Amino acid sequence: MADPYATLGVSRGASEDEIKKAYRKLAKELHPDRNKDNPKAAEKFSTVTQAYDLLMDKDKRARFDRGEIDADGNPASPFGAGFGGARGGQQGGFRPGGAGFDFGGADAGGFEDILEGLFGGRGAGMGGQQGGFSSGFGRRPPPAKGANVAYRLRVPFEDAAALKPQRIQLRDGGTIDLKLPKGVETGTQMRLGGKGDAGPGGNGDAIVTIEIEPHRFYTRDGDHIRLDLPVTLKEAVEGASVRVPTPEGAVNLKVPAGSSSGKTLRLKGRGFHGKNARGDLLVTLMIEIPASDAKLAEFVSGWEGGGNPRSRLGV
Repeated sequence: MADPYATLGVSRGASEDEIKKAYRKLAKELHPDRNKDNPKAAEKFSTVTQAYDLLMDKDKRARFDRGEIDADGNPASPFGAGFGGARGGQQGGFRPGGAGFDFGGADAGGFEDILEGLFGGRGAGMGGQQGGFSSGFGRRPPPAKGANVAYRLRVPFEDAAALKPQRIQLRDGGTIDLKLPKGVETGTQMRLGGKGDAGPGGNGDAIVTIEIEPHRFYTRDGDHIRLDLPVTLKEAVEGASVRVPTPEGAVNLKVPAGSSSGKTLRLKGRGFHGKNARGDLLVTLMIEIPASDAKLAEFVSGWEGGGNPRSRLGV
């Protein structure tokens, strides 16, 4: 994979919020559901998700920035692009007080210190000789794990609010029931260890990105849910107990007498599960006037109307 910073189009000093913003923009553009006729989009989506996964892992990001791992999370070569070559006109072999490799003129003791830092032990792979390597030079990096696999899971609004488990089908045909975390929102990522592609060092992971579906009458406001509730004029004037839908079933709500359209009532603990507490269901009353009601028309014709409700607006 290319440099994860370049993949997401952010600078090396980018904050987590900047990385999240860049990822969400790219994921929206490259999502396979929007690019069914473009198979390369799925590959790019997986690459973008892998880059995001690395940079959002503080430990992996720090190790990548230090050059300890590559963009795929595998250990980087201890010699970078290769050896520096012989110096001082020599064609090969060790030079007294230095080496046939460009380590900045280190003396014999310093060269062993370099080997100790690179291979985890003093003189590792030296075969007991001061001037040459044995056939067992150094430690090999561990075998690479398989690639991570990106998934997109659409979750019904009410299921997300109630944290109902969601079943996802994996690429290998298997299924897993996911337990949604508190604070879940569109863009939340869940990692399934060992559910990615196979590799010599073990399987990669499955990275599941959550997308919460919109609802036909609920809207989300942080951890709260908002609902416009139709009520009759009689219910608003006299007060009433009315049924109100919630993500976990209908409940009764008391409408105070003399309520106006726009009045908001609160049902505690009927919103989304936040990380620390659960939000509320905020119910805004909307009085519906029947299009044709002879008795209501007769009453209004002899009623003065109750003053000017727009006076506070200066009109």
